[in-house]
Amino acid sequence: MDALKQGSDALFILLGGIMVLAMHAGFAFLELGTVRKKNQVNALVKILVDFSVSTVVYFMVGYAVAYGTNFFVGAEQLAARNGYELVKFFFLLTFAAAIPAIISGGIAERARFGPQLFATAVIVGLIYPLFEGVAWNQRFGIQAWIKDVTGAEFHDFAGSVVVHALGGWLALPAVVLLGARSNRYRKDGAISAHPPSNIPFLALGAWILTVGWFGFNVMSAQTIDKISGLVAVNSLMAMVGGTLAALAAGRNDPGFVHNGPLAGLVAVCAGSDVMHPLGALAVGAVAGAVFVIMFTLTQNRWKIDDVLGVWPLHGLCGAWGGIAAGIFGSKALGGLGGVSFGAQLIGTAMGVGWALLAGYVLYAGIKAVSPLRLSQEEEYEGADLSIHRIGSTPDREVNW
Repeated sequence: MDALKQGSDALFILLGGIMVLAMHAGFAFLELGTVRKKNQVNALVKILVDFSVSTVVYFMVGYAVAYGTNFFVGAEQLAARNGYELVKFFFLLTFAAAIPAIISGGIAERARFGPQLFATAVIVGLIYPLFEGVAWNQRFGIQAWIKDVTGAEFHDFAGSVVVHALGGWLALPAVVLLGARSNRYRKDGAISAHPPSNIPFLALGAWILTVGWFGFNVMSAQTIDKISGLVAVNSLMAMVGGTLAALAAGRNDPGFVHNGPLAGLVAVCAGSDVMHPLGALAVGAVAGAVFVIMFTLTQNRWKIDDVLGVWPLHGLCGAWGGIAAGIFGSKALGGLGGVSFGAQLIGTAMGVGWALLAGYVLYAGIKAVSPLRLSQEEEYEGADLSIHRIGSTPDREVNW
């Protein structure tokens, strides 16, 4: 029976890892569909190479920082318990690698390739695992302190704050330090639209992410005996809540409609195991509206050129999800309880503060020694030709 349990757990978390790995294709196509045609190849290449760098760094350093476990032992020891520790690493790696994939969307169309790969290594090797260890592995005694102060630990079941808020708030300093894309905001006050290049690819990316998210959330149980249908249905309800709210707030705009379910899913991660489905629907709906409103303000009023809106989508909706777990997870609102609003507020604030500080130090440091963005000529030509020497449809680009 023990052998069967171990094998089932290894298979369970492996399937979760594969589902979240597939989400990286969603990140790629979401970015590909949103950026202009001359930057599509770069979007695809960045996601794959960022994932590869993340894998090496998380295997060598990041996993040990978060969990105190390294893999510099014999294969016989690694294969113990059906290799469960290895597939757990694989599953958690796909979460860690989502951070640079999130950032990629914010800095698209003008970021240099090499400096961002360096940033990926630092984020996945150190910045993300430090907070991951605090939230999910009792590192530094911070969870114990939060429990002493509020009566409950900070609860983030599947990473609203640990993954999404961290990624969104890390991206914000990078976006600001890079500056807006050329001609995005003109001196006369006009705003150039820079419309998406391919709505079908944008929609495909959103759908791939949405489907994979059920692995992201449900498989966060990490063992088969802890699987919960409540998590699955809460994820579903938050997804549709985000979609409908974005449809209404975004006035039928397809970009908002397809980011709506992602906003809802980002927000429900933290409390998906403790909320009532109606609570999850409300959390998702608020997140969908927050994304539309804040994306519009960010782009048009504040003139922060966050190409895919990763700060409102992941940063703000992730923070809302962390706080919402303490509201809708309470028994008073039909939840399972065991959560504290105060704990959620403290934990969320810590995650946001850490990401904002670390992101600024990292990207300001890189900028001090190496240019962060393409030259004006390279940006005008497009990242595809400037970096990769080929466009997305080379047979049609003979004049290039």
